[in-house]
Amino acid sequence: MSNKRLESLDILRGFDLFCLVGLEAVMHALDGAIDAPWFDRVMGCFTHVDWEGFSSWDLVMPLFMFMSGITIPFALARYKREGNRGVAYRRIAKRVVLLWLLGMVCQGNLLGLDPDRLYLYSNTLQSIAMGYLIASLLYLNTSVKTQVAVAVALLVGFWACMEFIQVGNFGGGCYTPDGNLAEWVDRTVLGRFRDGAAVADGQVMFAPWYHYTWVLSSMTFGVTTLSGMFAGHLLKDATCKPIRKCLHLAVIGLALVALGWLWGLQMPVIKKLWTSSMVLVSSGWCFLLMALFYWVVDCKGYHKGLGWLKVYGTNSIAAYMMATCINFSSVSTSLLHGLKAYTGDFYPALIAAANAAIVYLILRWMYRQQVFLKV
Repeated sequence: MSNKRLESLDILRGFDLFCLVGLEAVMHALDGAIDAPWFDRVMGCFTHVDWEGFSSWDLVMPLFMFMSGITIPFALARYKREGNRGVAYRRIAKRVVLLWLLGMVCQGNLLGLDPDRLYLYSNTLQSIAMGYLIASLLYLNTSVKTQVAVAVALLVGFWACMEFIQVGNFGGGCYTPDGNLAEWVDRTVLGRFRDGAAVADGQVMFAPWYHYTWVLSSMTFGVTTLSGMFAGHLLKDATCKPIRKCLHLAVIGLALVALGWLWGLQMPVIKKLWTSSMVLVSSGWCFLLMALFYWVVDCKGYHKGLGWLKVYGTNSIAAYMMATCINFSSVSTSLLHGLKAYTGDFYPALIAAANAAIVYLILRWMYRQQVFLKV
């Protein structure tokens, strides 16, 4: 099993990407057409929590990072075994740089060709790059025990920084949007290059609506990716029977979710800060999802009705880039504008579904032609 491609990983990644690049836009468009309490409850699954707490939609980004960590023991094992670290370091550096630049493209910072909107650290792909850098370097140079110790140290270190470091009105155990230490670090380090920042009369003005943090949160980005790498270690272990792998993944997942919410009584679960408690909760759910998909797909061999998700899963970067950077609405409205009079409030959902279908058809063609965008 260790040398066999993890079909479950491709399908789980595909499920994550389908939700992100296909389903989300359709559901939010339907939200404008369906005025019913039951649908409001459904939409709670597709909406980020404003600050404290955790929703199913808050799992999309951590799951992406978690799965990038799973691939590390499979992709870098040969370099570690052969001691050819120079080649591995170049591969890691290339991946990190490309992910960083693609993240800037997704934010519009490069495609906008506007130097006033040049923001350096503000996208999911960049957090994946940072987490991958930390986890892959640890994989190549340390033992599993050391990797676990570093993960714990990063979680505790982030908590200690947030709890005990105070700079002016920031920090010292404060977890409000405008008073936490990670907010101060981002403002200080990124300054004018922070997302939403602008310069007015020589002063840097920070957008009052933007409270995602990145610099200090890189510590915990690393742990999310490391948690995926630990799952990768387990899944690659040829001495462990598949059913026991499922059991281990599930038990670890349940334990992490419980520990995360327990820690959340003291350190709030906040995705925008990527708090240590949030890392445990989200990583626990990632373990549980991986256990479910691994049991269904790789253990039971059930693929019927799931193969289409591989179209997304094997070309996840391409899917993300197309959905984020290209607006297919002009094509969709050109083909379907005649239906507007008949669909009424549901017309935006029809266009969103058509946009998603175009992305899928392109990905399907790429899949059939064995064209994969890899970084």
